[in-house]
Amino acid sequence: MNLSKREFLQVLGAASVGGMSLGRWAQADAATAAEGLYDLPRFGNVSFLHMTDCHAQLRPIHFREPSVNLGIGDMKGRLPHLVGEHLLQVAKVPAGTPAAHALTCLDFEPAARRYGKVGGFAHLATLVKRMKASRPGALLLDGGDTWQGSATSLWTKGQDMVDAAKLLGVDIMTGHWEFTLGMDRVKEIIEKDFAGKVEFLAQNVKTADFGDPVFKPYVIREINGVPCAIIGQAFPYTPIANPRYFVADWTFGIQDDNLQKMVDEARAKGAQVVVLLSHNGMDVDLKMAGRVSGIDAILGGHTHDGMPVASVVANRGGQTLVTNAGSNGKFLGVMDFDVKGGRVADFRYRLLPVFANMLPADRDMDALITRVRAPYEAKLAEQLAVTEGTLYRRGNFNGTGDQLLLDALMDVQGAEMAFSPGFRWGTSLLAGQPITREWLMDMTATTYSYATVTPMSGEMIKTVLEDVCDNLFNPDPYYQQGGDMVRVGGLQYSCNPLETMGKRISDMRLGGKPIEASRLYKVAGWAPVAEEARSAGNRPVWELVEQWLKARNGVVAARRTNMPTLTGGLPNPGYLPPSA
Repeated sequence: MNLSKREFLQVLGAASVGGMSLGRWAQADAATAAEGLYDLPRFGNVSFLHMTDCHAQLRPIHFREPSVNLGIGDMKGRLPHLVGEHLLQVAKVPAGTPAAHALTCLDFEPAARRYGKVGGFAHLATLVKRMKASRPGALLLDGGDTWQGSATSLWTKGQDMVDAAKLLGVDIMTGHWEFTLGMDRVKEIIEKDFAGKVEFLAQNVKTADFGDPVFKPYVIREINGVPCAIIGQAFPYTPIANPRYFVADWTFGIQDDNLQKMVDEARAKGAQVVVLLSHNGMDVDLKMAGRVSGIDAILGGHTHDGMPVASVVANRGGQTLVTNAGSNGKFLGVMDFDVKGGRVADFRYRLLPVFANMLPADRDMDALITRVRAPYEAKLAEQLAVTEGTLYRRGNFNGTGDQLLLDALMDVQGAEMAFSPGFRWGTSLLAGQPITREWLMDMTATTYSYATVTPMSGEMIKTVLEDVCDNLFNPDPYYQQGGDMVRVGGLQYSCNPLETMGKRISDMRLGGKPIEASRLYKVAGWAPVAEEARSAGNRPVWELVEQWLKARNGVVAARRTNMPTLTGGLPNPGYLPPSA
């Protein structure tokens, strides 16, 4: 697909995302204007490039941003809890532009067809090379969730992504889903593949026996004569959000006291710039920025929020910038610092959308991707059905892609209701596109994706919903674990995000009848964190869903999402009504 000159100029008009004006590109043809989108003038003398949460997507994809990302309490109306027009207003991005499509779900399907796919490591590699060429000494930081999220990353135990990251030129990374490959595999990659090439940092991961650091907490790198410290912050709740048996010998946690010690130590060693490469989630990063001083910027991940502007947080040492670079390879963050007299004097931040149609594929990366995918291409490309509606995963409560999984689990297993985890990774399909095995694996590929059927009492069902809801809407970010609300099939309920723990969920019904606290219900699910699920004879969830898809006679009707009735928290700039 080729964009017109007018459409390219619309891209250039989105100044706060692209960070440029039309200038000499105003009279350019479309091909030259494409160059202008990524022609970012150098600023200052220290630069960091930031990617995060690509979830093993080596090829360009579609990805729909959320229509529901509620901010509660102090978080209401603040980044990252803005969607649609509310986010565009803060970003100063005109509606109907490619940049608006990258940042929001507005007019998703027609915009996706118009502007094409996003991401892809070959296109990202081209952009990284351009930014590094214009910014000598710039470091590429990877916020994690890189080795998980696709069939090939699962089947190769992350090797495809490790090879791609090295070729991309990743300098430093931290992690989260990486740990679900298990401790031995993580250490093997770091000690063999990354040795002398990529630093894996995490100040908050310690051994369970003596509390020794498992990974380096930070490194100091000199950029254009300026000593810069990069500290790693892995996902603090890994043993809770994912199976503990994968990291049985390690402890995690936020550990901001230890982080302060690391910042002070790095400063004492001469660091003039301190950056935290974080996988906390943005709300946690914002709170941490107010509690820990001496950090110039937190480049964050985990919550998949593509933030077009940096949030400035005051603390006792001055201020800290907080950003987040989205997910699925859609964006590259560029943080430029002007360092004078041993301190940051000024900065510029840009979030560059990675449009596959606007960036030529890097030849070497494209060849690598072709090579690592070759043994699996036929299996990945097998068509299981065609979707009549858009399929997506993202939003606080449900998405049509998750609804498909729920419907399949209930149907195949004869369950009365189903739960699907509130994962934020997974790609989107447009109406009329084939549902391939690759897309199904994009939605389900983990090392513990077992399908289950469990008898659960009505009381237990409410307890589960309350627990996940508190994780999402607790007013203290340090009690949030990221991810969205568990997706629910069959069961209808009401939710008040403004209530307290144990009081947010009400009016639970099945087929219009109230749920009985003492009655047992047959509940389907997948991705249990309990170790017993591995030896219980449970089938991988993708096998059940594939069976269901193949029984649809080639066509899957548009899914209608089963959404709770919200009884509080609205109106909210983090909420777009279904008709929007």
